[in-house]
Amino acid sequence: MARKNVIILGAAGRDFHNFNTYYRDNKEYNVVAFTATQIPNIEGRKYPAELAGDLYPDGIPIFSEEKLPQLIREYTVDDCVFSYTDVPYRYVMGVSALINAAGANFMLLGTKDTMIKSSKPVIAVCAVRTGCGKSQTSRKIIELLIKKGLKVVTVRHPMSYGDLAAQRVQRFAHIADLEKHNCTIEEMEEYEPEIIRGNVIYAGVDYEAVLKAAEQDPDGCDVVLWDGGNNDFPFYVPHLMITVVDPHRPGHELSYYPGEVTLKIADVVIINKMDTADAAGIQTVRESIAKVNPDAIVVDATSPIRVDNPEVIRGKKVLVVEDGPTLTHGEMKFGAGTIAANKFGAAELVDPRPYTVGRLSETFKIYPEIGTLLPAMGYDQQQLKDLETTINNTECDAVIIGTPIDLNRIIDIKRPSTRVYYDLVEIGSPNLEEILTDFVKGQNLY
Repeated sequence: MARKNVIILGAAGRDFHNFNTYYRDNKEYNVVAFTATQIPNIEGRKYPAELAGDLYPDGIPIFSEEKLPQLIREYTVDDCVFSYTDVPYRYVMGVSALINAAGANFMLLGTKDTMIKSSKPVIAVCAVRTGCGKSQTSRKIIELLIKKGLKVVTVRHPMSYGDLAAQRVQRFAHIADLEKHNCTIEEMEEYEPEIIRGNVIYAGVDYEAVLKAAEQDPDGCDVVLWDGGNNDFPFYVPHLMITVVDPHRPGHELSYYPGEVTLKIADVVIINKMDTADAAGIQTVRESIAKVNPDAIVVDATSPIRVDNPEVIRGKKVLVVEDGPTLTHGEMKFGAGTIAANKFGAAELVDPRPYTVGRLSETFKIYPEIGTLLPAMGYDQQQLKDLETTINNTECDAVIIGTPIDLNRIIDIKRPSTRVYYDLVEIGSPNLEEILTDFVKGQNLY
């Protein structure tokens, strides 16, 4: 029987995982190409033969998604598999219409065919949108489990922007490992906060191999923590599934793919940022949870901020640098840096757009709704240089660093600056301490 020709649409993450788990050794299908969007510098490369397996001795080409209709015709494609995240349902079905019009089938792979089982208990932390607060939730869970005497190994959703074969399995235990693996700003924002707390974190491209390495970590492993990316559902079968929702974007929990999946499969739903959201937004999110997952445990929470030096902000004209993905495809209008500027009395938020250079200027063209904030974009050295030049070009008194990492460590900021930190704090009961105590007992980890 002839193999079906397949194109996988992605952004250097879920697409490679879907291939590895469902298509790599499946002789019924022939994956002729990946297409890429959202991530710069990925198209024009290949998914390497070392990762693609015996059925693909030449690897698999990666093209820009803009070429999709042409590729469907050229390769006589039967199925196109949508494999990236944090997009509205209307966008997903728009891509479906384009694919169907070109003659191919539109497909979405689900949890059963893509989740890998672990030999260790797995806690998954996911969210309905980028920027809901997964990172501080994961940090809180790690701290609570460590206090119980358990070894926690984190596995982070992929950000495969470099040499894919070299990135097959990555282990981060020291700050020097970030440079060793040529990490982007986006990767450092996820890995660095855990490393400085003494936690080991894994990532990569082949997540079955990543899981085996994490389970056998030389420092020990009692629990695997899946730290999700964007609003994707887990790559591993969770024993405890935690989903974070954001009342600043009420209704998005039911209108973005695949965020609603993470909400529907959650054991625990955390309503974050309740200290800065309005009552109507909180109520909308509660109603959504009750509608699609009434059995979930609901935890109310805040993410209070603190800064190194409030005097750098008070009365000053400030440039606010926020987490890049949160502002771009996360569509947030503000982040921790903006909250800090308002809380500590900044005189003015300076608009960076007149001062942007290079790739950052392109980012504002693609995402004009970002407004007067500066996204910390740094997928490669040129973007890092553009970020540094833009910050130093901007006529301001001070810089607020609202990203999870210290930008001063990787770029030379010539103006006074201060960092913003944020942590998860639950309101009342139920809380994570109670939930994790039950989890530890249920998994016989005492």
